Amino acid sequence: MRKIIFWVHVSADGYICGPNGEFDWPAIGPELFAYSEALTERVDTFIYGRVVWEMMASYWPTADETSTDSHDVNYAPVWRSTPKIVFSNTLEKADWDARVIGGDLAEQVGELKREPGKDLLLTGGAELPAALTDLGLIDEYHVVVHPVVLGGGKPLFPARDERVNLRLVDSRTFDAKTVLLHYQRA
Repeated sequence: MRKIIFWVHVSADGYICGPNGEFDWPAIGPELFAYSEALTERVDTFIYGRVVWEMMASYWPTADETSTDSHDVNYAPVWRSTPKIVFSNTLEKADWDARVIGGDLAEQVGELKREPGKDLLLTGGAELPAALTDLGLIDEYHVVVHPVVLGGGKPLFPARDERVNLRLVDSRTFDAKTVLLHYQRA
């Protein structure tokens, strides 16, 4: 069965974006890029919620034409050629080799996980990861903690009634700036 791998950047105080939705704070360097690229090689499909999809679709289609950063230049063609799924009950269609899925999340994701293929990479966001966590459908959590305190914004996980236990699989630092916390569901 395919795994869902959740890949997310978070501030030291637990936010995925700042108070005004800003995402200009990640401390990205070559070691973190290399880890991201290795993670991407494990998958054949990218998964997004609507908000992250809109952010990704506004940048990656032409990033190799507009950026001089080697990661952007190398990753943009990978992003364009990799099938993408956007989970949304409000979005009707998406470009860039993406399909939109709405409806029963447990049924739809369960079906995706049973299909043949490599793993699925869920990038960023809060609502979709929280819903998938509640359903027990995320297999791995790759949380990169960045050296910034935002003081507010959207939390990685909203308040919840029940605890979710995770098991630490690995931790490491990247570029003497960030810390990866790699968990599996316990």
